[in-house]
Amino acid sequence: MDTILNISCYKFVPLPDAAALREVLHARATAAGLKGTILLAEEGINFFLAGPAEAVRGFVDALRTDARFADLQPKESWSTTVPFRKMLVKVKREIIRMDHPTIQPAQGRAPLVDPATLRRWLAQGHDDDGREVVTLDTRNAFEVDAGTFDNAIDWRIDKFTEFPPALRAHKAQLRDKTVVSFCTGGIRCEKAAILMREEGLAHVYQLEGGILKYFELTDGAHYHGGCFVFDERRVLAADLSTDPAPVVGEIAISK
Repeated sequence: MDTILNISCYKFVPLPDAAALREVLHARATAAGLKGTILLAEEGINFFLAGPAEAVRGFVDALRTDARFADLQPKESWSTTVPFRKMLVKVKREIIRMDHPTIQPAQGRAPLVDPATLRRWLAQGHDDDGREVVTLDTRNAFEVDAGTFDNAIDWRIDKFTEFPPALRAHKAQLRDKTVVSFCTGGIRCEKAAILMREEGLAHVYQLEGGILKYFELTDGAHYHGGCFVFDERRVLAADLSTDPAPVVGEIAISK
């Protein structure tokens, strides 16, 4: 029986006290017996945690007492063992590195499309205005190889800092289409969607909650393979169970 709760969550919100917050959250997570990674930056928080459900949810409830985190909605999955080896809390320049400082999600984000609506759009082949819908995978190439949406655009990037130049090289193919950017949990596709709108693409959405929320709220239709995750489970199937299919090559588990 799967008794370990795994959560992933992020929020772009100004955190000028990121360094001080690091000490507080490290002590709190350690005291709760949790393992995983919490990334903090002036632009927000991004975390992946695992442990007994009561401890994990208690940690999130404590986070929500800070008004900046009151609306956190972690994505959940279950496993038989804890897929992390230690508890790390790090302060970084960005919680997801893009090296594009004009992108400030806390100041305004691209429109969201919820999983059920995207599933319907993909089934009918167009959005509600009759416009062709394309999905754009913003993840690294090795993650895409574990699974992606049918016919998703994949620019074979090796790190997220390569996304801006890749977009500029391929922007013409996206014009006059409804573009839905997606990633594992939403953080990369949120920055990507903002950049696409900044670059003049008018019909851009990000998949709310990313692939993991799509798996949670739909039957996984129009997606083939699994979803690569940065922990010892490696790949999750559409029912959020550990996918038994092997991952090709040795991939360092990092954020």
